[in-house]
Amino acid sequence: MNSISTKTGDDGTTSLLFGFRVPKTDRRVAANGRVDELNVRLGMAKACLPQDETEARAFIEQVQRNLVNLMGEVAVAPRDWSRYAASGMPNFDHALLGVLDERVSRLEAEGFTYQGWATPGANLPAASLDCARTACREAELALLGVHEAGLLNPERADLILHSLNRLSDVLWLEARRAESTQTAAQA
Repeated sequence: MNSISTKTGDDGTTSLLFGFRVPKTDRRVAANGRVDELNVRLGMAKACLPQDETEARAFIEQVQRNLVNLMGEVAVAPRDWSRYAASGMPNFDHALLGVLDERVSRLEAEGFTYQGWATPGANLPAASLDCARTACREAELALLGVHEAGLLNPERADLILHSLNRLSDVLWLEARRAESTQTAAQA
């Protein structure tokens, strides 16, 4: 069995896909750290949702799977973009942007109320969704930096950046819905 501890990073470097070594401070590595944090916070939000929120849980799971694929795309040096495309490794799903747009429309149509800025923390599910939302914004900003540095595949950049922007909108709405649902259940 292989060990998770390879010790190859002891010198402050790490490998991108296909073995290209970069400093651990590389923008792609930092951005993937932010995407990983988003994935973890989404997992916490999923765990905090009531058991009967099966649709929201399935939605979060779909996003999480896509974030893993996104990290693969980010961890590729520009010289290896075509190699990645030919490898058959999964890409961030093009369809996710449509799913996110549809979810925004559906959540807004539910009619729960919100006004202006939210004050997170009304209940655990809403607070965990707001934590995921702020992590999403951090991941989006980090990926914008990767894109501006010319290190994000330009053929995929718009899809990725638009999706993260939209995901933060969805998470904001999901948190307001969770506040509204909890308030209605207590009434």
